[in-house]
Amino acid sequence: MVGGGQVAHRRVAGLLESRARVTVVSPEVTPALEALVAPGSLTWVRRGYRSGDLDGAWYAVAATDDPAVNAAVAEEAERLRVFCARADDRSASSVWTPAVGRQGDLVVGVHGGGDPQRAVGVRDAVVAGLSDGSIRDRASREPSGGRAGSVVLVGGGPGDPGLITVRGQQAVAQADVVLADHLAPQSLLASLPPEVEVIDASKLPRGRSMAQEQINALLVQHALAGKRVVRLKGGDPFVFGRGMEELEACVAAGVPVEVVPGVTSAIAVPALAGIPVTHRGLTHEFVVVSGHVPPGHPQSLVDWAALGRLRGTVVVLMGVDTAGAIAAALVEHGRAPETPVAVVADGSTATQRAVRTTLAGLARTLSDEGIRPPAVWVVGEVVGLAAEGQTPRS
Repeated sequence: MVGGGQVAHRRVAGLLESRARVTVVSPEVTPALEALVAPGSLTWVRRGYRSGDLDGAWYAVAATDDPAVNAAVAEEAERLRVFCARADDRSASSVWTPAVGRQGDLVVGVHGGGDPQRAVGVRDAVVAGLSDGSIRDRASREPSGGRAGSVVLVGGGPGDPGLITVRGQQAVAQADVVLADHLAPQSLLASLPPEVEVIDASKLPRGRSMAQEQINALLVQHALAGKRVVRLKGGDPFVFGRGMEELEACVAAGVPVEVVPGVTSAIAVPALAGIPVTHRGLTHEFVVVSGHVPPGHPQSLVDWAALGRLRGTVVVLMGVDTAGAIAAALVEHGRAPETPVAVVADGSTATQRAVRTTLAGLARTLSDEGIRPPAVWVVGEVVGLAAEGQTPRS
């Protein structure tokens, strides 16, 4: 790579993803490229290009802002029979780099007839279609036969299907069986082909629920039958999601299992309401706590006295019914009764709404406003920082 600017930065990223050994020749490089030098991801020759720099290379990119230097690189590459791409003149290049996208083990490469934007647009459309299932990979839908099954534990994010990760959406699109919670992005299920089995594994707050042992058994059962199984749940599998129990069950049964982290509602839901969980000069800490059992309950593992002494942000999940008891405990152990609190219900959905109160007024506010799960509530001075110009969903 001759040149160390933004074009080089973008090209190097693709080369490293392809596991190339990359040498950058340039007096200066971008900070992002410099950050790759110390760990050994690339070699940086800190000077301008010289004849002979391409010795031993099989591919070269001329990406400086000097056309004369780029031409010299291309000429040396031609003499050495080295493929060379000129970033400033595609017609003078001996090779055109396709726009490459990946979906699982499938690689899509698109040439745009010399138009890179056209290639990128087509590539993105194809990869998006493969991800959401609108373009079918026929081979991936062949009968399982003797194929080994697998399980993917997918965090679906706070509920909006646009907030699931790319890898999570890919896993859902490739699934044969999906065990889904009621807090997972439900619209993703509607786009699945009819042959995909969808199993309702919801756990309603203090209501109907599928036992965790049954969920574990179904994951293993379908995977051992050669199916690609996705466990789709809201938020992140490892944030009060019992994902580790499911992983352990799969490992014990010899089933290959992958974890796809999700956007946790503990951070995402307050953010969507315009509330940061940290802010420079205001708080250096935030704690995420489960409120599914109140302070003093024999099953509670939370040190409420320690939380009451904190100055930072406290985010409470699954704490609607226990909010009054939790607020009282925080006040008892040192938090001021007038500490601001925000409650965000139905985060990331069309019915999201946020209400603001204080620790002292929290129980009354929840009752007056008719707040029901799912809801996240946030304690701390950050509650007063809703940014101007932000459009909260409330």
